[in-house]
Amino acid sequence: MSSALVVFSGGQDSTTCLGWAKNRFDRVETLTFDYGQKHRVEIYQAKKIATLLDVENFVLKFDAFSQLADSALIDGSLDISSAHSHKPNLPASFVPNRNAVFFTLAHAYAQKKGIDNIITGINQTDYSGYPDCRLEFIEALELALNLGSESNIKFHYPLIHLSKAQTFEMSEQEGVLELIIDESHTCYNGNHNTKNEWGYGCGECPACILRAKGWQEYNKKH
Repeated sequence: MSSALVVFSGGQDSTTCLGWAKNRFDRVETLTFDYGQKHRVEIYQAKKIATLLDVENFVLKFDAFSQLADSALIDGSLDISSAHSHKPNLPASFVPNRNAVFFTLAHAYAQKKGIDNIITGINQTDYSGYPDCRLEFIEALELALNLGSESNIKFHYPLIHLSKAQTFEMSEQEGVLELIIDESHTCYNGNHNTKNEWGYGCGECPACILRAKGWQEYNKKH
């Protein structure tokens, strides 16, 4: 029986990946991180989506990033649309080493559960300036984690070269487009009250702007 763990935020990308995984693996589980993010509604939506798709969801809580508070995703006093306070070439929403920690913990969880594949929604086409969303980073991390644990867990990143428009198209192909519009959460400001044609969000933060642009481009082809 093939098995997969989806690193699952409850957003557009990870929900698309969950649909992709369910169509390819016999057993699928999801892992969601509670790391002090101000858009905490994503945790609730991740649980809800996992329930709707009948997959197990485990929420792993840790407060290391909250103590560091080096990102506008955690420190509510920072402007989400500005540059990062310590890395001016990166956006304020960048959380230093977040993906390294996420995937390390996911790898440990997969070992515990006997899962052979990890699915991530990282994307280097519309990656918003995050250097830890690049293919070479994930490949290096996968190699290091397997070497350090005598494991052979395979990382999959089906969205790595896709635009947001192409991600919408994939979600349709995988049967989760309606679920993404109705339930997923991407907005950095945590607005899950305003419903747009592309889903919930403030419509003003970088994540919403990117998602709205992708929806417009997707609709031009349909």
